[in-house]
Amino acid sequence: MLTSDLIKPRLRMQGSTLSVEMVNEQDPSLQQIAQDVIGLFHRYRDQSQAAWEEAMRAYEGASVDYVLIRGLAKVLADAATFTPLTTPLPPATLREQVFARGPVFGNPDLFHTVTRQEVLQEVADTYGLSTGGLDEMLFADRRASYLLTDAGPAWTPSALLARYNLELARGALYWASHITIEVASNYKDLWKYIKLFKLMFWAEPKQGGGYRIDLDGPISPFVSSTLRYGRQFAAFLPALFLCERWQMRAYVHPPQGRGAMLYQLDHTSSLHSHFKRSGEFDSRLEADFANEFEQKIGSKRGTGI
Repeated sequence: MLTSDLIKPRLRMQGSTLSVEMVNEQDPSLQQIAQDVIGLFHRYRDQSQAAWEEAMRAYEGASVDYVLIRGLAKVLADAATFTPLTTPLPPATLREQVFARGPVFGNPDLFHTVTRQEVLQEVADTYGLSTGGLDEMLFADRRASYLLTDAGPAWTPSALLARYNLELARGALYWASHITIEVASNYKDLWKYIKLFKLMFWAEPKQGGGYRIDLDGPISPFVSSTLRYGRQFAAFLPALFLCERWQMRAYVHPPQGRGAMLYQLDHTSSLHSHFKRSGEFDSRLEADFANEFEQKIGSKRGTGI
């Protein structure tokens, strides 16, 4: 998910109402930026995370669209897989051996007669490694050294911009104190994701069908571990888009310090969920039973004897 510094610039406040300024997914100039970022990301496959981040900083330069560029890069990185290097020995062990030999420099002087290269060579010989290999392994357990091994989904510019909009929408809930959801149908997956993200909730049936669900947000007197819970709460939002008819009212305390503000979404939103929808049946056994019943009895149900 996006970090708060990538969300706050897109928050808009009018009176007591909070909204998120989405990007136009069909804007040719924004699609070009998205295409550039996607292409750059794929060029850094099998390279380190540090190399990718450095390339992004170079691409961003002095662009006024830096918030968008960083946000798109974050979406790509979150959906990708970065894998640590495989090392014959734990990197911490190798660092201990190198650092135990004292401070060294690239060029020797009166007080430091041993060079960095000589220390690396000594430790490398001890473990049967090359100096270049040892140098790469020293910090292989740090995220910056992880290799981009899987670039994730086959993003199109429009799909990436759409996902960026979804991440903005859910990020506003980092600072929510209370959320009320009214859902009329297709709420099976909603319960599943509420439980998955361990959210505190109260639910009551509505006249005419459906449920009213109240959830305590990360900024609530009943919830501790605000940051972690806030991320869980925001992560849950895409589950709503799996329902057919719903509306959400959230009271959000934006970091700009204007107090509680009303943030609303409903099923008419153009946002789309990337969560998987459950099947009609809860298990393979249930599906097989229904299929067998259909074959023997047919689709019509009797009215009794």
